[in-house]
Amino acid sequence: MLSMQSSTSTLRRAANIARMICIFILLLFSANISHAFAEDVRIPPSFPVPDYVTSLISVASKEVGYTEGPHGYTKYGEWAGDPYAQWCAEFLCWCVNEVDQELGTNLLTNVYPMYSSSNTGRAFFIQKGRYIVRWGNLDGWGYQWLKGEDHFLTTGSYIPQPGDWIFFTWTSDLDTDHVSMVEYCTMNTETGEVTIHVIEGNTPSSVKRTTYPLTYTRILGFGTVHDAADWTMRSGNQGEKVRQLQEKLIYLGYLPDGADDGRYGSGTASALTRFQQTVGLKAHGIANISTQLALNAAYEQALNLDPTTWQVEDALDEDSFSDFSFSDFSFSDFPSDDFGSTVSVGSDHEDELSLDEEDEFTDLRLDPGSIAEGDLPPEWVNHQ
Repeated sequence: MLSMQSSTSTLRRAANIARMICIFILLLFSANISHAFAEDVRIPPSFPVPDYVTSLISVASKEVGYTEGPHGYTKYGEWAGDPYAQWCAEFLCWCVNEVDQELGTNLLTNVYPMYSSSNTGRAFFIQKGRYIVRWGNLDGWGYQWLKGEDHFLTTGSYIPQPGDWIFFTWTSDLDTDHVSMVEYCTMNTETGEVTIHVIEGNTPSSVKRTTYPLTYTRILGFGTVHDAADWTMRSGNQGEKVRQLQEKLIYLGYLPDGADDGRYGSGTASALTRFQQTVGLKAHGIANISTQLALNAAYEQALNLDPTTWQVEDALDEDSFSDFSFSDFSFSDFPSDDFGSTVSVGSDHEDELSLDEEDEFTDLRLDPGSIAEGDLPPEWVNHQ
């Protein structure tokens, strides 16, 4: 009897082992099948691709394979004024100029920068209101968020679009050392990882197509074709984003006509403070996310009630417009202001900001320690 029980137990153990082996083989086979069918699929653009972007990518594509001559000579550098310059920026600017010649456009210095030196191209896009930091915090301004969203942008939130320019740094000082142009992006169907496909010059001595992970730590940010994001504004800021803010304050009666000079001074801060008081937000004169969402809602509502903006005649009577009041709005759904920033407004001087430790303008800088060993191509050290 004992011998029979022992034999039965042995058989059960053998059967269990065999079952586990079969399950392991099945799982391994399934994983291999899944991996075999995984692929990178092209991500459709989130915005319409302008004709000039299509032409720009076409021009750049025809340059793939171009190699610099003796002593680093390139036709792009010669065109820009220095035949022997590091030429990643010169290459892209040359391509934009070719499109201008072909289409009769004025893209160079209006849509794209004309530059050679470090940081100049990035500064151009910031002034135009079309720059997105990879990790979502713009130095000197504040947090960013994608248009139409009510939360801050984080790494990977923005998928670069065709024609965008990518700015890289090879050092820990966050200066721009290299630039390339986005052709398209792909996503791996198994891992969800996004890859940016670019065309770039000076890589390291020719024009090439290459790829970068969206999470590549050497990416500083994106100069965008489209106005895809908004960001915090405060005293001292200048540029297109400030001008757009001022236009809305003018329309709503908080700033006088002609005050849209693109400079965030005491007048703009005072006007924004009055708007914040009107709609029940913390009045600190800083255009953070909650304030801008409320301002956009009030602006759109006022436009809808303004007969001069109507394109189709409606049955709205005059009393409906005269009864318009900010009390009609509910701003409870907007992100709350949970920091104690204050602004002191003087009649003859720029604002003096007092920002406490909880201020949302805490800089989120690139951590050099997060960059893996060997992440930097050794031959690319002086690109712009």
